[in-house]
Amino acid sequence: MAKFHIKKDDTVVVITGESKGQQGKVLEVNSKTSRVLVEGVNMAKKHTKPNAAFPNGGIIEKEASVHISNLMLVEPKSGKPTRIGRKLVNGKLQRFSKKSGEVIK
Repeated sequence: MAKFHIKKDDTVVVITGESKGQQGKVLEVNSKTSRVLVEGVNMAKKHTKPNAAFPNGGIIEKEASVHISNLMLVEPKSGKPTRIGRKLVNGKLQRFSKKSGEVIK
């Protein structure tokens, strides 16, 4: 499996494509397909039959996945996109911002 710079609950910005410039929280990362679900980004309409969750059925808008290469992590303090690096701190690999050098959780 591939190792990604983006993890669940990170805030990311879309850097290219139809949803360029939109920000959101990562809901799910699929490492097999290298795709990510981001809250409120790449909304798609889905036609559904009536079921327990939606008794009337109809057209529902939900997030569609975005390829991980089209996303960039947003730095928590400055709120700007940054590249990510990894370094050993006390025997553990930790992510850090290439822009400010700060460790990211």
